[in-house]
Amino acid sequence: MKNWSDIADVQPLASRIITNSIKKDRVSHAYLLHGARGTGKEAIATMIAKSLFCENLDGVEPCNQCHACKRIISGNHPDVHWIEPEGQSIKIEQIRNLQKEFSYSGMESTRKVYIIKGAETLTVNAANRILKFLEEPSKQTTAIMLTENSQAILPTIRSRCQIIDLQPLNVIHFQQKLVENGLSENTARLMGALTNNLDDALARSNDEWFATARKIVVQLVEMFAENPQDVYLYIHNHWVVHFKERSEQEEGLDLLLLAFKDVLYYHIGNESEMVFFANQDPLLEKATLSFSQGELLEHLNTIMQAKRKLKQNVNPTLVMEQLTLQIQR
Repeated sequence: MKNWSDIADVQPLASRIITNSIKKDRVSHAYLLHGARGTGKEAIATMIAKSLFCENLDGVEPCNQCHACKRIISGNHPDVHWIEPEGQSIKIEQIRNLQKEFSYSGMESTRKVYIIKGAETLTVNAANRILKFLEEPSKQTTAIMLTENSQAILPTIRSRCQIIDLQPLNVIHFQQKLVENGLSENTARLMGALTNNLDDALARSNDEWFATARKIVVQLVEMFAENPQDVYLYIHNHWVVHFKERSEQEEGLDLLLLAFKDVLYYHIGNESEMVFFANQDPLLEKATLSFSQGELLEHLNTIMQAKRKLKQNVNPTLVMEQLTLQIQR
């Protein structure tokens, strides 16, 4: 999304609120953008920064061609700072470093923008330190906090931000866009279940790592159905080797969840809801013969529990071992 009209196509209310404040020169000193993954939080934050720094602004629309716009797009503008979790959280040391930047004048102007990704992961100490900036706002400084869970953020922080709630995107419309960009209908349905970000979806559809991940999940479901005694070894030889980073492990469980959902949908004759398997995939028949509807519901719950354990920083190999044993029973 390169301009506000693109944002307006997917988040019309958020676009209208923010562009009106830009037109009136009343940009908030702090925004809290709240929405699920893929709803455009980072794109909106980047757009705000471009609108504030663009050298050739046309109304509210940045030109995307000037030196400032290009550096913001590439993440290299000296007065636009991105903060994101280190590991599982944003730590107090990161906020201390950010506060040092507060005390300096801008490198190229008097304005500064700070964008905090995953704001819900601020530790208590880090959140209390960022509160100082929000309590003493500078007209030339704008903080933009991005979160998927605004309720996990301190009420004192929320009260000092203009909260922008982003709406879930229209899945059918998104899938149509993916098909228009060359994806098959089956792939478009899967991508629509994983993300609402067009660029992310297109990148995944051509990503070798993702293709291998999908293949591993298919083989794992097949093994659960036909050779459950071999699953434990398969987990160690293939799953653990491929899904190394925390984000990759979470995506692997997302794919496994969608695969088992499809088996359940096929079981109850609701094939139109399937997103992972093609309707005629022979594995679906094998899996429905191996698992009852009650067992499938239990397996879905087990996978959800495994996802929660990953979020709680439980050892990922242990998580998969436990999941395997529970599904094997």
